[in-house]
Amino acid sequence: MSDEQMARPPGPEDPEALRPPVRPLDSVDREILRILRADGRASIRSVAEQVHVSRANAYARINRMIDDRVIRGFSARVDQERAGHGTSAYITLKIVQDSWRSVRERLRELPGASHMALVGGDFDVLLLVHTADNRSLRDLVLTRIQAIPEVLSTRTLLVFEETDLDPEP
Repeated sequence: MSDEQMARPPGPEDPEALRPPVRPLDSVDREILRILRADGRASIRSVAEQVHVSRANAYARINRMIDDRVIRGFSARVDQERAGHGTSAYITLKIVQDSWRSVRERLRELPGASHMALVGGDFDVLLLVHTADNRSLRDLVLTRIQAIPEVLSTRTLLVFEETDLDPEP
């Protein structure tokens, strides 16, 4: 790659180009994040009281962290088995070098995919999936994932039990 190509700022197709600059978080911001991780439905008033700031200050801080994409959204913690997903697995993938972006887009379309990461080590991608049963898992791996041209190999690690970790105290 030429020096000119390396020095060129990221283009619009690069998601990093759209991210705002990182602003440091202070202890109040970190405490707000801890509270919201434990209860995403906590009211502004409750958050403000717990961190000893005004409601306006708590509201402004939360909105700033949303704008800065520190807070990417609010969600519910789901018991996968009770939600009809009796089988969970981590799937490791080896992929063609420099194909992460296209593979990532294909994996996002998979039913039951809940987390993915580009990692270093013996494999390239770690994917967590939740399916109704083993037959659905087999179909997902053998017909959907292995059909992605850039996927060189997969390994499936069946999850016997899951536990969501509570936010740090």
